Amino acid sequence: MLRIGRKRDTAAILSASYTDIGGREDNEDCVQIVTADGGSLCCVVADGLGGHGGGQVASQTAVRLICANWRPGDGAEKLSALLQEAHEAVLERQAQFRSSMKTTAVVLSVCARRAAWAHAGDSRLYRFDGGRLAFQTRDHSLPQIAVQLGEITGDQIRFHPDRNRVLRALGQNGELNVTTGEAELERGRHAFLLCSDGFWEYVYEDEMAGELRDASDPGDWLRRMRRHIAERAGGADSDNNTAAAVWVDI
Repeated sequence: MLRIGRKRDTAAILSASYTDIGGREDNEDCVQIVTADGGSLCCVVADGLGGHGGGQVASQTAVRLICANWRPGDGAEKLSALLQEAHEAVLERQAQFRSSMKTTAVVLSVCARRAAWAHAGDSRLYRFDGGRLAFQTRDHSLPQIAVQLGEITGDQIRFHPDRNRVLRALGQNGELNVTTGEAELERGRHAFLLCSDGFWEYVYEDEMAGELRDASDPGDWLRRMRRHIAERAGGADSDNNTAAAVWVDI
């Protein structure tokens, strides 16, 4: 677990992460958290797309580039630029490996009392304020479009026949359109969860909030949520699952 102490009117940050191969032969997920003095953090989760070859290389390439080039205070615009740089890096890897490798990515930056995020694909970010879900990213996927058209509910994205039809990913052909967001953090506790689809498919939002209320720290929160995955995602074909939890106390 990573811990950043509080300095005057900045934030005290706790974080934890894990990645699990599930029932697959390879783990194409990747997660990394980096910190800086003064209450700053960058967290990235990426999920290499199965079936394209080189997913593990793509996710690791994206995560490492973003974390290496992140700087404290980076806002949404800068995070979008970092994802674009990672997109170009994955395209270079495609040429090197003669592969059509791709990856989703979601990144969070926290500095003092401000949070910013960016994502492409169906790896998600959730933000909880006061123990309640305040925001979640919208997937770039065919099922998400069906939700917006009113054809299915948000919960029905889970296990939808087209749930793997991702519409945006690093390494895709053409320009990458990144979705971003920012928030000023008021006094209190703010909890962020970044995760791949192998995680959120098996852990419902009300369960995330419920386990958050009972958790003693971010690592405990992840452990509690992973129990739901263990109960529901058994079998040799269960997906890689990865998550990072960040608590910000102001």
